[in-house]
Amino acid sequence: MRTNRSFARRLFLIFNFIVLLSISLLCLMPIIHILAISFSSGSAAAAGKVTLWPIEFTTAAYDNVFGKPEYLRAFWVSIQRVVLGTTISMLLTIITAYPLSKDSQQFRLRTFYAWVFVFTILFSGGLIPTYLTVKGLWMIDTIWALVLPGAVAVFNVILLLNFYRNLPKELEESSRIDGAGHFTTLWKIYVPLSLPALATTGLFTMVGHWNSWFDGMIYMNHPENYPLQTFLQSVIIKLDFRFIKAENAELMMKLSDRTSRAAQIFVAAFPILIVYPFMQRFFIKGIVMGSVKE
Repeated sequence: MRTNRSFARRLFLIFNFIVLLSISLLCLMPIIHILAISFSSGSAAAAGKVTLWPIEFTTAAYDNVFGKPEYLRAFWVSIQRVVLGTTISMLLTIITAYPLSKDSQQFRLRTFYAWVFVFTILFSGGLIPTYLTVKGLWMIDTIWALVLPGAVAVFNVILLLNFYRNLPKELEESSRIDGAGHFTTLWKIYVPLSLPALATTGLFTMVGHWNSWFDGMIYMNHPENYPLQTFLQSVIIKLDFRFIKAENAELMMKLSDRTSRAAQIFVAAFPILIVYPFMQRFFIKGIVMGSVKE
């Protein structure tokens, strides 16, 4: 009987491994395909010959990408947005989640404010009122229009406050006995212990800012202020050769719209592909502990 169970267990593990490996490969194949196209010649890409390996290897598409000042400018705007947006959002999320994690005896209006935040998940003011608010605050064509309107993500607040509620209350009680106030307790005890949840919410925030393009299209009147994803959305429809000088005709011949698009898309996705593996070890723990409510 035990032998049969052991064999069934091994069979299940093998089957599970094959299924998960297949799913992983299916997720990786589009990225590999885009990378192969970006390193292929324009004629091979236009003819549809490229699958998972470059044909007629060339770096002309990347010479094209990094030779475009408007692309590099948009890349820099996105970096600024991610750094500012993540810093401000995490700061506001921490100081919002801490009081909401207390019970009604410690914070009498806790339930009221919690429902106010939940209400914003279900209903919003709409696109036009939001635009008028941003315009009225003189944030049009500034980096703040990309950072401040969505600075407090309610989902992240809920995730973090549930994480705080799972921490032992004795830690706070002992710190209060030693004379520590709420800010000292928050920054010296709660924040260091909540690194998995902070890493998870920080990853959500970074990816959200990096991938967002719609707000850049709305709030930016001048293309030089576009973040990277908005720039890609606006120009990726067609290949623009205006920046190429007459003496660079050889580069023109090696390019096609597909290779240029593939290179721009891969360069845009590369930072997140680099950051995500380092955050992965916190990700599952933060999600699980932050989603459990007592």
